[in-house]
Amino acid sequence: MRKLFGTDGVRGVAGEVLTAELALRLGRAVTQEAAARPGRRDPARPASPVRVLVIRDTRESGAMLESALAAGVASAGGEVLLGGVLPTPAAPLLLGRYGFDVAAVISASHNPYRDNGIKFFGADAFKLSDATELAIERRLEDEQTGAPERIGRIQTLHGTHEDYLRALHSRFAGLDLGGLDVVLDCANGSTHRAAPEIFRRLGAEPIVIADAPDGRNINDGCGSTHVGALADVVVAGGHALGFAFDGDGDRLLAVDRHGAVVDGDELIALVALHLRRRGLLNDDGVVVTVMTNYGFFGAMEAAGIVCATTRVGDRYVLEELRARGWSLGGEQSGHIIDMGFVASGDGIAAALLTLEALAGADLADRDAMEKLPQRLVNVPVGDRDVVMAAPELTAATHAAHAGLAGRGRVLVRPSGTEQLVRVMVEAPTAAETDAICARLVAIVERLCA
Repeated sequence: MRKLFGTDGVRGVAGEVLTAELALRLGRAVTQEAAARPGRRDPARPASPVRVLVIRDTRESGAMLESALAAGVASAGGEVLLGGVLPTPAAPLLLGRYGFDVAAVISASHNPYRDNGIKFFGADAFKLSDATELAIERRLEDEQTGAPERIGRIQTLHGTHEDYLRALHSRFAGLDLGGLDVVLDCANGSTHRAAPEIFRRLGAEPIVIADAPDGRNINDGCGSTHVGALADVVVAGGHALGFAFDGDGDRLLAVDRHGAVVDGDELIALVALHLRRRGLLNDDGVVVTVMTNYGFFGAMEAAGIVCATTRVGDRYVLEELRARGWSLGGEQSGHIIDMGFVASGDGIAAALLTLEALAGADLADRDAMEKLPQRLVNVPVGDRDVVMAAPELTAATHAAHAGLAGRGRVLVRPSGTEQLVRVMVEAPTAAETDAICARLVAIVERLCA
């Protein structure tokens, strides 16, 4: 059976990998799976249809996939509510508010506009488990398209943008941003309306860039994957700080007034210390991933905060947070999850939480952690699994790791969403870091030649 789901749903080039036909079949399969879930049916409404929320980002292929996915849900007897363009974290928030069985987000996050994806949240407001995704894939494999008992309806759900803004305002009502000199980079994506609006409601008058999506400019030289554009604006304008979101609004990176990038590790450290001081860090614990900088762990240990580590992917951070009953976790890439607000990375909420933690202090003066020099290179490959299985790469990785024992580390892994091999090295000096990384990258490139 062909595996469709990666670490963040089904993703690929729109119209080639992620076609309208596949979106329709996914809509049908996820509806059938939700209908079969034990305990879903309301005894008072035994024939109640599966209700599915669909939201999307600003890609030009979004409307096509939205229509196809909705048709698939309706063809299986489900009811579809179209929520329009919204950040990903709005999906789990709206699930609880309206009692949906499933929420679907059409987005390829930080990828270029040609890509798109579909990820699903269950009725519990968490991303679907590996087991549920496997069950959906089996339904696709054994698809039977007999006539349903009824044809579902497709409707527009009005007011979703305001619902999301109200949730943010309720959580951060005590945060006064009056006089804040901040730049927001909305990546021409799904935060382009919500981010500036909530900052204004909290008293700020933000400078906003990359807030004019045209379907093709999402993440194009802007946003959290191209944070240099934001840094240039912050430095040139003499602004205090800036925040960069990604295409679907579930990631955040920041820059200080000098243009230095503040990644997810530093932001999580800053927030963890803040929440612990306020007694809001459950069990004084935080969940991060294998990509997290060594300096983070030292800072947390010094502060009496326990760290749990997972594989890369916000879904795995979420699983660990649920298992431990902890409230805070995230990734170096900028997914920051505050379970007290929503069970998802939320870039806008993370920006506000960062400002809450700073309490008026200068981001440039942050001292939550000291980072070890790190080098990360994404190497395009033809087949990431073949490259990762090569004995030459395995041996070189082990040798590099042994050479850094007790001083740093090496991590070579395949991307979960793209044909890339990611090479990451941390060492005591930048020169040693770069040298080791260059050797490993050269091996990956040679294996692809």
